[in-house]
Amino acid sequence: MKEAQQQKTEYYIHDALASDIQDSDAMLFYSFFKTQVGQQVTVELKNDLAIQGVVESVDQFLNIKLRDIRVVDPERYPHMLSVKNCFIRGSVVRYVQLSPATVDTALLQDAARREAQPVAAPARA
Repeated sequence: MKEAQQQKTEYYIHDALASDIQDSDAMLFYSFFKTQVGQQVTVELKNDLAIQGVVESVDQFLNIKLRDIRVVDPERYPHMLSVKNCFIRGSVVRYVQLSPATVDTALLQDAARREAQPVAAPARA
């Protein structure tokens, strides 16, 4: 039963791509999203456009390239029906919806713990 609930769970990265995140946080998200290359995701933009597609690449600015895309609401965005690939600027992303099967939560938690640990100051002689 619990395993079935986990399969239904969807992971959202909420405003993680906003321009006000710190550099170490950005590197954590960059590393995480690099593991999602080749995986199906849904990206919701700040203008309410939601696009499903396969992650082709992610760069250090958290820009995302998607291939084989489809718009979640084609009636509202008919001009997007002919688009097959897209480049999404990281600063316009509201959410990224991921499949739970593609997220290694233990690895993600471990990376977050390492990022949160304070850096020790060098000892004075």
